[in-house]
Amino acid sequence: MANSLFAKKPLSLLLEEMKGENRLRRVLGPVSLTSLGVGAIIGTGIFVLTGVGAHDKAGPALILSFAVAGIACVFAALCYAEFASMAPVAGSAYTYAYATLGEMFAWIIGWDLVLEYAVASAAVAHGWSAHFQDLLKSFGFFIPHSFASAPIDFDTAAGRFFTTGSYLDLPAILITIVITFILVKGIKESAVFNTVMVAVKLVIVLFVIVVGVFYIDPNNWHPFAPYGYTGISFFGHTLFGQTGSNGVPLGMLAGSGIIFFAFIGFDSVSTHAEEARIPKKDVPIGIIASLLICTVLYIAVSAIVTGMVRYDQIDINAPVSNAFAQKGLPMAQRLIDVGAITGITSVLLVMMLSQPRVLLAMARDGMVPVSFFGAIHEKFRTPWKSTILTGIFVGTMATLLPIRILAELTNIGTLLAFVIVCTAVLIMRRTNPLAERPFRAPLGSFTPIAGIVCCSILMFSLPVENWWRLIVWLLIGFIIYFSYGRRHCVTARIRRGEVIVPKE
Repeated sequence: MANSLFAKKPLSLLLEEMKGENRLRRVLGPVSLTSLGVGAIIGTGIFVLTGVGAHDKAGPALILSFAVAGIACVFAALCYAEFASMAPVAGSAYTYAYATLGEMFAWIIGWDLVLEYAVASAAVAHGWSAHFQDLLKSFGFFIPHSFASAPIDFDTAAGRFFTTGSYLDLPAILITIVITFILVKGIKESAVFNTVMVAVKLVIVLFVIVVGVFYIDPNNWHPFAPYGYTGISFFGHTLFGQTGSNGVPLGMLAGSGIIFFAFIGFDSVSTHAEEARIPKKDVPIGIIASLLICTVLYIAVSAIVTGMVRYDQIDINAPVSNAFAQKGLPMAQRLIDVGAITGITSVLLVMMLSQPRVLLAMARDGMVPVSFFGAIHEKFRTPWKSTILTGIFVGTMATLLPIRILAELTNIGTLLAFVIVCTAVLIMRRTNPLAERPFRAPLGSFTPIAGIVCCSILMFSLPVENWWRLIVWLLIGFIIYFSYGRRHCVTARIRRGEVIVPKE
C-alpha cells in the first residue's frame, strides 16, 4: 500500500489525454498570458499590503522586502516555467507533483492549491470592498455598517478575535457574483476583460510613480530599517530580529513573509497552459515576464509611498491613495482609488479563473468526481459547474472571515506549493532526464534548491497559528482522499488494468 501512495502518473499518459475532445480552447497568446499574470499579481498587494508591511513590519526597508520576495519567486517561477513547457495542461503544480512525486503528494498539492486560490480570492474580494466603499465615501455615499464588513475581525496586538457589529460584507459578495458570471461565459471574454483592467491599473501605477516622485522627502527613509534587516522565526519562535508585542518577528525579512501575498498570481499562468496557443513557448514567457514587470513596479511604488509618508504614519487600509491625500491631492486620491478597484478586480478574476482549472485536472485523474468538476460547458468550453461552486465558496468566505486571516492562510499555502514544485523539478530531471524540455530553468540544480530554501525560510517565518490552520485543512483533505480519491484516481485504475499507458 505504501508504494501505491507514491505511484506516479506517466508523462506519456498526461500528454495523451490532451488529444481528447474534453479539453479547453487554445486562445491565449504570450501577451494575454502575461496580462493574466500581471492581472493576478498587481492588486491587493500593491494597494493594500504595502501599508501593513511598512507600518507594522519593515518600515522603509519594505523596498528590500519586495526585492527579497521577488527573488524567491523568480526561482520558483523558473521551475514553474520548466514544468509548464514539458506538460502544457491544466492543473499547475498539482499536475507536476503527480508526474514526479506521486499520487498522495499530488493530492496534497491539489488540495493546497484549492486553499491558495479560493482563500486568496476571498481576501482579494475584501480588498475590493474596502476600496469601493472608500470611493463611495468620497462622493458622500455610505453602505450601512451592517453590510459593510465581515462579522468578525482579528486584533493582532491582543491576539484575539472580536465582533465588528456587521452581518456580512455585501460588496464582496456582489463582486464575486459578477466575476463568476464572466468566468462561466468564457476564457476569451475573461482574458479581454482582464486585459482592459490591466491596462487601466498599469496607467494608475505609473501615475503614482511619476507624480509621487516629486513629493518624496528623503528624511522619511530614515531610519531605513527601524525593525532591522532580519525577522526570521521557526514555528513561532523568533531566531533573528526583533519581536513585536504579540510575539511575531519584525524586520525586513518578516516584511517579505507578509507581503509575499502581493506576488501570488504568476503561478496562475501555468494553470492556463492548456488554453495557450503555443504553450511550450508562450507559458514560460507569460510567467517570467509578468513576475519581472510586477517586481520592478512593486519596488518603485514602495519607495514612493515610504518616501512620501513616514512609515509609522502610513494608512494600512489604503496606503497609496492616502499618501496622496496627506500631500493635499484629493483628486489624485480619487483616481488612485479607481485604479485600485480596477486592479483588485483583475486579481479576483484571475484567481477565480485558476481555481476551477485545478479542480478540472484533479477530476480528470479521478481525485474528485469527474461528472461535476470535470464538466465542460458545450457552448462556452469552460468548467462551469466548478466555477459556480468556486464563486459560492469564495463569496461565503469573503463575507465571514477577516482579511488578515485570509491573507496569511494564502501565504502559507502558496509557499508550500512553490517548495513542492521546486522539489519536483529536481526529481523530474533525475527520473526523466531525456524528456523534452523546451524551456529549462538555468543554473542547473542551484535554481530549484534556492527556490526551496528561500520559500521555506519565508514559510517558517509566518506566525505559528498559520501552521495549525494549514494542518487542519490538510487533514480535511486526507479524509476526502482516502474516502474517495484513493479508489478512483488514475493510478489506481492503472493498477487495476482499466487504463492503458502509452509508451514513452
